Order: sequence, then C-alpha cells, then structure tokens
Amino acid sequence: MIVFPNCKINLGLHITAKRTDGFHDLETVFYPLPVTDALEVITPGTLQFASSGIPVPGDTADNLCLRAFHLLQLDYPQVQPVNIHLHKHIPIGAGLGGGSSDAAFMLQLLNNKFQLGLTSGQLIDYAAQLGSDCPFFILNQPCYATGRGEIMEPLSLDLSGYSFLLVHPGIHVNTGWAFRQITPQAPVRALKEVIQLPVTEWKQAISNDFEAPVFAAHPELAAIKATMYSEGAVYATMSGSGSAVVGLFPKSKIADIRWDASYLVFKVN
Repeated sequence: MIVFPNCKINLGLHITAKRTDGFHDLETVFYPLPVTDALEVITPGTLQFASSGIPVPGDTADNLCLRAFHLLQLDYPQVQPVNIHLHKHIPIGAGLGGGSSDAAFMLQLLNNKFQLGLTSGQLIDYAAQLGSDCPFFILNQPCYATGRGEIMEPLSLDLSGYSFLLVHPGIHVNTGWAFRQITPQAPVRALKEVIQLPVTEWKQAISNDFEAPVFAAHPELAAIKATMYSEGAVYATMSGSGSAVVGLFPKSKIADIRWDASYLVFKVN
C-alpha cells in the first residue's frame, strides 16, 4: 500500500500568546500543495524502516512514521509489524510540514490497511500527539488554525487561479530558536477575516511573525522573497518558521528565474 504525503504552506502566521505548558498559541492559514513524499507499507512480519531521496537526519527510531506506528499499536494490537519505505522529496526543516505529513499519512494508511475504523476526529487526536502540524494533514484542506495549530476551521479558499513557486535554499532554521525571537501579541484583526481579501491585497495585509528575525539572521531569504516580487509574484512569504519561501504568481506565469544551483525549486501550476 502506497500513499503520497503532501506539503503545506502557511499564509500568514502570528504568535499570539505564550502558554503555561511551554508552547505558544498562534493563528495561521494552512494551505495544502501537491509537492509530495512517497510512503509505502507492506506486512513482512518484522518492523523495518528505510528511506531514500533527501537524507533523513537523526535517529531512525525517532522517525515520525515509526512513532505513528507505535502510537496506534498501543491501542490496537491488531496493527501488525510492517516494512516502511519513505522516499523524501519535500525538503526537511523548510516550514513545509513534510515530516508532519508523513506521520499523518502513516496513521491513515494503517487505519485503512488494518481496517481500524477510526474517524477523522480520532485520527486528529492521534496526530496531535505526534506534532502540532500533524492534525492539519488529516483534514488536508485550507484551514484557519489556532491553539498550537491543532484547532482547525476549514476555509473556503480557492487559489486555483494562481501558480506557486517554492524555493528552499538549504538553510535550516531551528524552530525553538525562532520562537524565542518572538514577542507574542494578539493581531489587530483575525487572519481568517484578512485572508478573505483579494490576493492582490495580501502583500500589505498578511504577514509572518517569523520573517523579521529569520530574515535578519539569513538575509538570502529576504533576497529570495524580494526577487519573487520583482519577477511578478502577487504575494510572497516565508512558510512557517522557514526556510522555504513561496510566491503566488498569475496562473502559468511563473517567471523563469535563475536561482543558485544549490537551491531546491518547485513549481506548482
């Protein structure tokens, strides 16, 4: 059984409060895009994990796909050991939610493979135990998100009239560091209202709180965003805490920009 976990982008991101549990409250709009990994599972009788494509850092035992497996198996012993192969295509540490998507798709894949009968609500509860962005990929539709990102309200947001350009320069932004640079404050106007403005007004109306500190530390990211605007982007932003930068262009009119050869570039028309 094979699935294709997709990425997300953040359209606006505000850190609104520091919580007593050490996390932060935020508001953002998640929007899914069809840049995908590939996740395959077969049932050989022993639990195995392998990956290809973009190297996955860290201890394999901590991989979110394995953590998703163990989480479900605790409550559902009928979940048998599986052979997992993950082909990474979504850049890691880019603010695109690739690892979170892999985990959420793993939960759904196991739910289907072993016929557990879990509802979307139950899957969201499991996903929230794996990471703040994971629940979004259970719904996988445009959402206004609050709390840690797990409280979601589906939005009627159709961007099919635009093409997307994603550029990842290979910079890793430590999420903990990024949060420590932010002084939380409530926005003047809720993002779920502002996102309803015409896309041509987003440049002045929608912002990402992480951009100021991350751009100060990595000026090349600010330069990528500026280049997108100079080459015709209607709206451009850093996704999440970085470091991927995304630009919205009129449909099928993404400029032919010569980026550094080391950058990963994705076009979604």
